[in-house]
Amino acid sequence: MANQGRTPEQISIEEITWLKRLRQGLDKTRRSLVNQLRAIVGQGPLNQDAVLEIESLLLQADVGVEATDYIIDALQNKLRSETLPPAEAIAYLKQILRDMLDRPGGKGINPTFAPEKDTLNIWLITGVNGAGKTTTIGKIAHIAQKSGYRTLIGAADTFRAAAVQQVKVWGDRSSVEVIANPGKNTDPAAVVFDAITAAQSRNTELLLVDTAGRLQNKKNLMDELSKIRRIIDKKAPNAKVESLLVLDSTLGQNGLRQAEVFSQAAQLSGVVLTKLDGTARGGIALAVVQQLGLPIRFIGAGEGIEDLRPFSSYEFVEALLSG
Repeated sequence: MANQGRTPEQISIEEITWLKRLRQGLDKTRRSLVNQLRAIVGQGPLNQDAVLEIESLLLQADVGVEATDYIIDALQNKLRSETLPPAEAIAYLKQILRDMLDRPGGKGINPTFAPEKDTLNIWLITGVNGAGKTTTIGKIAHIAQKSGYRTLIGAADTFRAAAVQQVKVWGDRSSVEVIANPGKNTDPAAVVFDAITAAQSRNTELLLVDTAGRLQNKKNLMDELSKIRRIIDKKAPNAKVESLLVLDSTLGQNGLRQAEVFSQAAQLSGVVLTKLDGTARGGIALAVVQQLGLPIRFIGAGEGIEDLRPFSSYEFVEALLSG
């Protein structure tokens, strides 16, 4: 999504810089995983005792029980048919992780995630307050602008004080206009209606919609999101709609429980994993795809506007498991 309109030299520099940031962001998780993993497999060919130690290591990294069981089963099946020297064991583990991330819940996904050109794409951005939802919208808007997409933001999180103003700040940073209603207690669906109207009149290709992040009452949340979806279906029936959950990776398994609630309410189609630079729980990415069956579409590893990127299983696994 971010490669359009840039020279190969620019792409190369940005890729290298991003990989460094991602590696640094996953440093806490990687140091724990890689050092212990190499100690486990470094004594000779992988055996069943080593596999049990790897199981404990994965659980400590918040990979989750379901994802860990899948990984361990794959390792044990491999051991039944062949011997795995240390280097091959780590290489095979990387392959398992990449396969999991590319096939969430055992389902194939389109690895290239980007708005469709010359049509209206509407991305609903959900998540609890504090997960980085507003900053994520600004960063996605920045990526979209840089990639040549005509972009707008709809400020439909009207219940949280200062939410609209925060979205406008990020809109200014990314040079993307924000459609908002300055009135108090504005109906979020009304803001979405106005944002779609503006998007259609300007031939917008990507409309990012900030939605409320309340979990206190799941019924209210579901009703609100359902109303927004009805507005979209009626006013923009041909739009390509995605519903992305912004998830704070530092929350680990607690964040996964939040995701389950939103998954029921918001018809989620993907996850944005934020704050990877502040956690030793980078394994939560594997738990998300295995337990929720949802692909990770973007990952964030920093506070800067460039610190969010489309997700790549190869980049992630290499940053996670390379010494």
